[in-house]
Amino acid sequence: VRPANPPILPAPRKAEAKPETLPGGPPQRPQRHFRRGPPKLQMRAPESDAKDRGQDAAAPGAGAGGAGWEGAAQRTSWRGAATEPEQGTRDPLRKAEGTPKPSPQAARIPQDPAQQNERQQAVVEAFRHAWAGYHKFAWGHDELKPVSRSFAEWFGLGLTLIDSLDTMWILGLKKEFAEAREWVSEKLWFQKNVDVNLFESTIRILGGLLSAFHLSGDDLFLEKAEDFGNRLMPAFQTPSKIPYSDVNIGTGVAHPPRWTSDSTVAEVTSIQLEFRELSRLTGNKKFQEAVEQVARHVHSLSGKKDGLVPMFINTNSGLFTHLGVFTLGARADSYYEYLLKQWIQGGKTETQLRDDYLEAVEGIRRHLLGRSEPRKLTFVGELAHGHFSAKMDHLVCFLPGTLALGAHHGLPADHMELARALMDTCYQMNRQMETGLSPEIAHFNLYSQKAAKDVQVKPADRHNLLRPETVESLFYLYRFTGERKYQDWGWEILQSFNAYTRVPSGGYSSIGNVQDARNPQPRDKMESFFLGETLKYLYLLFSDDPDLLSLDAYVFNTEAHPLPIWAPA
Repeated sequence: VRPANPPILPAPRKAEAKPETLPGGPPQRPQRHFRRGPPKLQMRAPESDAKDRGQDAAAPGAGAGGAGWEGAAQRTSWRGAATEPEQGTRDPLRKAEGTPKPSPQAARIPQDPAQQNERQQAVVEAFRHAWAGYHKFAWGHDELKPVSRSFAEWFGLGLTLIDSLDTMWILGLKKEFAEAREWVSEKLWFQKNVDVNLFESTIRILGGLLSAFHLSGDDLFLEKAEDFGNRLMPAFQTPSKIPYSDVNIGTGVAHPPRWTSDSTVAEVTSIQLEFRELSRLTGNKKFQEAVEQVARHVHSLSGKKDGLVPMFINTNSGLFTHLGVFTLGARADSYYEYLLKQWIQGGKTETQLRDDYLEAVEGIRRHLLGRSEPRKLTFVGELAHGHFSAKMDHLVCFLPGTLALGAHHGLPADHMELARALMDTCYQMNRQMETGLSPEIAHFNLYSQKAAKDVQVKPADRHNLLRPETVESLFYLYRFTGERKYQDWGWEILQSFNAYTRVPSGGYSSIGNVQDARNPQPRDKMESFFLGETLKYLYLLFSDDPDLLSLDAYVFNTEAHPLPIWAPA
């Protein structure tokens, strides 16, 4: 595996505490929570399938940490039906004019650990510890269950491994990357009778493969990405062309959730970066045309409020549903993020995207901003049929970074002022908790009361899923301002992860109660985004090299996978 050093990209086609004991008792039953898309559809691994494992389940050689391990956890068999996808979902790999070129900036990523500062080395150590648990107990499976030393499946596609590829490359973990690359080459096959969520699989798997291609220059990842992209295309075969939430990548049958014919607005408007880039690399316009048709349709819809969009859209009618409810949290968040990032990805030529984003920011200012007591923190609430709620998901902490990114790329300077204010709020959402880690959802105090804190938490909301949004925005704010306090805040959060979520045998666990430092209630789950996003953003935050994945050369998808900004035509 070698760094790539190709020519410039062609223009797009048109169309410190590290205790080894985890506080708390046995793992808590996880509460229902939202990813950035719809609720997760659980797919249980069997108790035992040792007879079917054979060589496929054998543990690979020593991995991160170099420990002598006993062997891999039992592996789910995903043989399923061997039906071909519907016609048109599986084209041979088409090359764009000439050979697709990975990113020219990739060669600038230092591969020498000696160039890492002390805080970056701490992130590398945390990654190695997390990877050691995954390698030992969940190799090739979707997610590690670190407390029970087992695994969980969602799609059965090695989700954590694929989500981590570019992180390993950026951190200089050559051995681990090479071993993961071997698994992708030999074990990652998409001809499986399994439903995947279009949004989550696009941002994690398609985005992860595309980013790994750009950083490493290895065509294997692009070939896998195109195969997977083809298998997602049946999702767009709806009356309205608004895609279904789920698609079977083996049979090519797509469908909405069992309980509704709606998709969430975030999930149908946060797949564009990846599909557009896949078209640019392969020369096959169908990927870009499908997602841009969705974007144009959503742009034209009524039911918005000063640029703010409802959370749901019907796949049959193509209309917004559940009107009058507006949030920047789950089910709507990344719609706003991808307006800006598509504009940046395309070389700032698609003014409709920019204008929709600018209108939405003004809508946020007009309808969703509040100020708490006693510290007068600026927060983003929710609006339901004219009623304002002082509720803010931790997911909303993507917004300071997005606002700062827009200001860096020439949008109004007052966006940076709002970014700074919201960044302070997101830091306090962590700081005011006993563990130093943010709850999944916070409510802000609006009234002056004795001894009242700004950030209040309901019992059902006090879990932490190792989410990246706060450190993501810290990365952007530090990169654009150079203010060291943002690095220091990120360092505090890393120390809290080590103190309250680190599992001695390997991995990090989501916790059930951020307000109980003595018993944070480990939930026995390490989401793939902890390695794919949280640790990556921390590593980049602690770097003082502005050319390490320059934000003038790359745009990060909503799973922190860097994709190149297109060169002008």
